[in-house]
Amino acid sequence: MATAILWFFTQLGMGFVNLFQAISHPGLWLDWANKEAIMRFIYYGGSTEFFFVVFDIFLVVTIAGFIFPAFMWGCVRGLEGFANTVGRIAAWAGLLMVLQQVMVVFLQSIFRMGDITIAPFGVGFTQSVGWFSEELKLYNAMVVAMCASYTFVQGGHVRVDLVYAGVSYHTKRVIDMLGSLLFMMPLAVVIWMYGWYFLWRHLVVPKPSASDALDRLLMKSRALRWNVETIAFSPNGFNGYFLFKILLLIFAAMIFLHGIAFFYRSYMEWKEGPESEGRYLDRDIVEPGEEAFDHAEF
Repeated sequence: MATAILWFFTQLGMGFVNLFQAISHPGLWLDWANKEAIMRFIYYGGSTEFFFVVFDIFLVVTIAGFIFPAFMWGCVRGLEGFANTVGRIAAWAGLLMVLQQVMVVFLQSIFRMGDITIAPFGVGFTQSVGWFSEELKLYNAMVVAMCASYTFVQGGHVRVDLVYAGVSYHTKRVIDMLGSLLFMMPLAVVIWMYGWYFLWRHLVVPKPSASDALDRLLMKSRALRWNVETIAFSPNGFNGYFLFKILLLIFAAMIFLHGIAFFYRSYMEWKEGPESEGRYLDRDIVEPGEEAFDHAEF
C-alpha cells in the first residue's frame, strides 16, 4: 500500500516535470520529420506520463477555481461553449447524410450510374456509388461522436432515474459531482487509452503496442513508415475507416472535457444554492410546436 501511495505522488510530481519538458522541447515529439519524434508522440499519447500531466493540469485549474469562483464559472462557460460550438457544427452532418443518401438513390436507381464525380471548384473527385453509400456511416459517426457533449449540455440524453428525482437539491449536485468524477471522466480515459493505440496500429508500421516501453518504440522507429489503412469492407467501398478511429478519440476527449465542466457546474451550483441552477447555461431555444416527443403512454 505504501509503495502504491509513493508511486502515485511520484508520478504526480513528475507530471509537472514532463509538462515542462514537453513545452520546452517540442521538437522531441512534434518534429515529425524525425521518426523518433513520431514514436515519442505515439508513446506519450497513451502513456501513464500523459495521464498524470492532464491530471496535474486538472488539479491546478480546480484548486484555482475553488479559490476564485469567477474563474471556475469561466471554465464552465468556456468548456460548455466549446461543446455547443462543435456540436452545432457537426450536427449539419445529419443533413449532409440525408442529401447524399437521396443523391445515391437517384443516381443509382433511376439513372443507373456506377460512378459519381463531384467537382464544385473544378477539381474532380470520382468514386463509385457504393463508396458514397458506405461513406454515410462516417456522417452518422460524426454526429454521435462530436454531438454527445452538446446533447449533454442541451439536456437531451435519456436518464435512468432511480433516486435522483426524490432527493434534495444539494444531494442532486453531489450525485452529479460523483457521477462526473467516477463515471464520465474515468470512462473517457479508458476509451482514450484503448483508442489511441487502436488508431496508430492502422497508421504506421511497425505496429506500436500499448505494452511497448519507450526504448522499444524508439528502436522500432528505425523501420518506421506510414501505412494508412485503406481497406474497404466491400469492393469499391468506402476506404477511410481510420477516420472512425480518429472520431473515437475526439469522442473520448470531448466527454472528458465535459466531465470536467459538469463537475465544476455541479460544484458551483451546490455551493451557491438553487438560485445558481442553470446559470450561464446556453441551450438552444425551441419554438412553440417544435418540442421533442419525450414521453410515451402505454
